[in-house]
Amino acid sequence: MSAEVAALRLGTTVARAAAQAWLGGKRREQERRLGMAELIRLRVPGMRLQRSVERQFEEIADAVFDRLAPFLEREFRGLDEGGRQAVLDGVCDTFAAADLSDGALLSADVNPAEVVRRVMRSVAAPTGLGEAEGRLYEVLFAECCEYYVRIVRGLPVFEERALGELLARTTSLGTEIARILERLPDRSLFAPEGTDRDAEFRRRYLELVSTSLDEVELFRRTSDRAAAQARLSVAYVSLRATGDDGGRRRARGRSLPLLRPDMSDWEDGGRSEAGMRVEAALGGSTRILLRGEAGSGKTTLQRWLAITASRGAFTGELAGWNGLTPVFVKLREYSGRPLPTPEAMLDSVAGHLTGVMPRAWVERQLAGGTALLLIDGVDELLDGERRGVREWLRRLLAAYGDVRVVVTSRPAAAGADWLRREEFTPLHLDRMTPPDLAAFVRQWHQAVRELGEELPCAVGELPQYEQSLLNSLKDRPHLQSLAGTPLLASMLCAMHLNRGSQLPRDRMELYRSALHTLVHDRDTERNVPSAVDSRLSLGDKLVLLRDLAWRLSDNNRSEISLERAGGYVGRKLAGMRHLDEADGARVLEQLRDRSGLLRSPAVGRLDFVHRTFQEYLAAAEAAEEDRIGNLVGRAHLDIWRETIVMAAGHANRPQREELLGGLLDRAEEEPRHARRLRLLAAACQETVLEVSDGLAERLDTAVGALLPARRETDPPALAAVGTSLLRRLPRSLGGLTEKAAVQTVRTAALIGGPEALKLLSGYVDDDRHDVRQELISAWGYFDADAYADAVLSAVPLDEFSVILTHSAQWHAVSRLSSLSKLTVDYPCADFTELERLPPLDTLSMFQIPVGADVSPLTAQPALTMLSLLAAGPMEGLEVLAGLERLDYLGITLRDLAKRATPKLPPGLKYLALYGADPTTDLTFVSGHPNIKFVYLSAYETCLPGGIEALSTLPKLDHLALVRVDVAAWLATPLPLMPRKGTLDLDECVLPADPGALNLSGVDVQIE
Repeated sequence: MSAEVAALRLGTTVARAAAQAWLGGKRREQERRLGMAELIRLRVPGMRLQRSVERQFEEIADAVFDRLAPFLEREFRGLDEGGRQAVLDGVCDTFAAADLSDGALLSADVNPAEVVRRVMRSVAAPTGLGEAEGRLYEVLFAECCEYYVRIVRGLPVFEERALGELLARTTSLGTEIARILERLPDRSLFAPEGTDRDAEFRRRYLELVSTSLDEVELFRRTSDRAAAQARLSVAYVSLRATGDDGGRRRARGRSLPLLRPDMSDWEDGGRSEAGMRVEAALGGSTRILLRGEAGSGKTTLQRWLAITASRGAFTGELAGWNGLTPVFVKLREYSGRPLPTPEAMLDSVAGHLTGVMPRAWVERQLAGGTALLLIDGVDELLDGERRGVREWLRRLLAAYGDVRVVVTSRPAAAGADWLRREEFTPLHLDRMTPPDLAAFVRQWHQAVRELGEELPCAVGELPQYEQSLLNSLKDRPHLQSLAGTPLLASMLCAMHLNRGSQLPRDRMELYRSALHTLVHDRDTERNVPSAVDSRLSLGDKLVLLRDLAWRLSDNNRSEISLERAGGYVGRKLAGMRHLDEADGARVLEQLRDRSGLLRSPAVGRLDFVHRTFQEYLAAAEAAEEDRIGNLVGRAHLDIWRETIVMAAGHANRPQREELLGGLLDRAEEEPRHARRLRLLAAACQETVLEVSDGLAERLDTAVGALLPARRETDPPALAAVGTSLLRRLPRSLGGLTEKAAVQTVRTAALIGGPEALKLLSGYVDDDRHDVRQELISAWGYFDADAYADAVLSAVPLDEFSVILTHSAQWHAVSRLSSLSKLTVDYPCADFTELERLPPLDTLSMFQIPVGADVSPLTAQPALTMLSLLAAGPMEGLEVLAGLERLDYLGITLRDLAKRATPKLPPGLKYLALYGADPTTDLTFVSGHPNIKFVYLSAYETCLPGGIEALSTLPKLDHLALVRVDVAAWLATPLPLMPRKGTLDLDECVLPADPGALNLSGVDVQIE
């Protein structure tokens, strides 16, 4: 059964019911079964009047048909023939059985929703309908009832004289009824109450997301809690991510080509995954599993994505995400309870708005592909609950396949292939490189500057503090290693600001100093009244916080109710005999409000501001209460990894022997967990001060069993051992497989420092491709000049693209005489450096600032491939005509019309054009004699200006279009392709008749 046939039957049913109500046919039971024509002949005198009235109600039936046909076309797609027929029969039978008389309508206040409720109570629902059929039956009947009530209200009162009025309105009544129906909301299964309130709710929701998530903890104590929060949008620093699947990343759908289309790396754009900005990595796929260690910035990134989406402020590779609606789901809130249905997904961020949320609003965002689903903290759930997350995601994506999703987890909780079946692209957040750390320090101080009078120093002194810390980081490499994550870096910044040059030597000291500052010192030093009056010493507070942290961790929780937490604090206070305080709730409130460690993420709930603090304190409690055996027994559970590493640092010597010995004993006895336990024992060496000779020998044996590193996840875990591991790494890579050699290089790079640099300089003679690529990628972890001299200058670079990520590398790259392919992946406007470089074959500039002058490109006449991606117009584009050997050109078109357009060299064959819009003028490509491939993408779907120029390219045989209004183009007499070849269409607006694309001799590929 087609949608049109069903719509016609329903339209006739509604019109007939309206005719019965108007003509009074409900007064007699036998008239219920009369057709409309028979009813009219019974109630209307005279053939002429009868025909006129019948025409009027036929027009009304047509108006209902026009409304229902598109609705049914959408909703019938998921049903088989039997299901369609059952739904249609059910609606028609219910209409026939229902009391729809004048009296029934008046008793329901002529309210369609109340009419539906009364009919559903009085008429038995059809039997045998499945879940989908039942939902459609309910929505379709409600829709038809709405039409019926509106029609009846629009009809004149039935009297003999009303027939004359009806005749007078012969040409207008049907139109008026159609107009009444057109004003009704467009309902569907995803919009059972219409969509007329969607835009207003979305505006309010985005405003709330933009403000409520735009804050970040700076880990310092003030007298005003609100002042301790800086704006995340100010403090945010872009991090780096690498492909996390041991191979080349594959995006769902085609990504932007940045190299020749006939080369092997067409799909991944020819860009190495090493050191990509995370925003660029996210832009290549619609489903991302983002993994990172504790404090690596996963949640901060999710919050930044949410607030940037709420403001429509994405740029570059993520510009296509503007217009998406962020939905931020914190999994920690669902530990021990069911994961949220779509309508509950806004509860944590916008719970007080959900009461006015239009029904099925979230489902509409998901179904329309306009939602950005941000799922945070897989690792904060138990293993069994994580399996539930995967199944929940699978069902969600089966129902809403076009939604964009970013899922975060610590690596130990979710392997790179954890969501492979669901086609997720795995990415790993890297440790911050020295340039990243320097950028973080600058942004942190910029964010702090907004706190004004709450600073521990005058605002004018901040630049000196900032520069002093940057100097310390440069002069003391161990600090760079220590501050490898945003969490630790921000703690280091806060400590330096509060304590001047007294910076910690290791992670344990950093946590300990931060806790003392947050919990006690800051308030005491500033004579905060509540701190002066408090009878709790620093030690007392830490006892209470340790106990609370252990109780949370022991129950595998990150949150607890305030009532239960108050009970725990009260019981602990009862055993602290030197205190008179017994009110656990009051003390807990004081700790939450003043310590800077606790917060209320929701009404009546409590957690630590960062899970790492909970783990540190739980580890301290385990050592204090001698719960080492408990830790050993849980060591195979990834959720306990960080707690055990820090417990090793808190433990006394006998406890360390018991803990590390227990881990190694279990590794020997339990092959299934052996590798994980050995890695954990190795990682514990980061925090352990000393071990006995016998245990040291066992640890060396365990580490030896892990070397050489082979898996993608090995280097971060092994690097935690610290510089002592470098002595265990080989002086030469010759005896290793290529895979093991690559991971060995990465391990040394992650450790960093002068010893690592010396070790890597001994690997430069290895001629294997992937090893050399990894040596090049490691540049960002070291001083630019030192690494260029010690390593890169000795590596033949002619087959590799060297990626620059900061300005120091731009100045050092001139030392690399074998360089031929260069990628600049940071905002660089200084093209004059090109004059100092050796002759290049390939140059890619990915973040060119607006107005940059590219005329120094004349210093590189040997270029065959050039990509210039800018945020806006560039100067000096006329120089392109002089690059006579240029074979491939990729260039940003956005706002290009405001400046001079490019002059294309005659030998050009491959042209990639990005960011077109209706103001673009593509006439500069007209008649080019040799271009055979064109890739054209628009930021938003449109028909770019001057696009007819493409039909003048005599050799064009491959055209790829992204977000182009092809339907509008086909409305012109100009051909899509000037000759036979291939036409790729991705996210384009296509003509209603797909047959219009059957171009003679052209192979059409539609994504």
